[in-house]
Amino acid sequence: MNQVVVLNNVSKVFGDGSAPALDGITVAIPGGQVSAVMGPSGSGKSTLLNLVGGLDRPTSGSVVIDGEDLARLNEAGLARFRRTRVGIIFQFFNLLNNLSAVENVLIPAQLAGAPAPLARRRADDLMERLEIAEFRNKYPARMSGGQRQRVAIARALINNPALLLADEPTGALDSRSGDQVMAILDDLNRSGQTIVLVTHDARLARTHATRVIELIDGRVARDADGRLPVGVAAR
Repeated sequence: MNQVVVLNNVSKVFGDGSAPALDGITVAIPGGQVSAVMGPSGSGKSTLLNLVGGLDRPTSGSVVIDGEDLARLNEAGLARFRRTRVGIIFQFFNLLNNLSAVENVLIPAQLAGAPAPLARRRADDLMERLEIAEFRNKYPARMSGGQRQRVAIARALINNPALLLADEPTGALDSRSGDQVMAILDDLNRSGQTIVLVTHDARLARTHATRVIELIDGRVARDADGRLPVGVAAR
């Protein structure tokens, strides 16, 4: 099975003299899996996400994403990697308020140099699929949280990334909007999308993830099957 994410003995130490944020992490995530990363504050979840997304580099060990050893990429190469191979969904959307919804969606495609007509068709298709086509010309300030998160999902998917990273994607949403966003991620996964989901919500992880990886003090404390059998309620 193709491994989309391979972390081999990865550690990350920051220069403030504190304990390692990550301490010898070894994890492999196959294509098509939804992996939820959980843990208390300071456990290393955000650090792990930043390393997998090419936003930071490990102190030691290797990070290989979709067959690409990130250590071999210079800063320009990492920027291209982030634009084309990884999509990131943030808790607080990170949309540009002076751009319309469709303009926000198009940003990664424009940065990647995609032909404008092709990018426009892709954006229109994604916004139609995510049921936000009617809001394409609206600005984020005039949209609900759920609508803005759908725009953020479309933006993350515009370049057909091998890996989708979701950092607390329901954290800023009410329960109804959060359920709708998770239903979208479930649908994307059923179509083959590999997803790494960072969440503090154990119920969400057990309900929607194929696998739950729990971090404590920068180490893997638990790595287990996620989705519950039909008829079994999450506690």
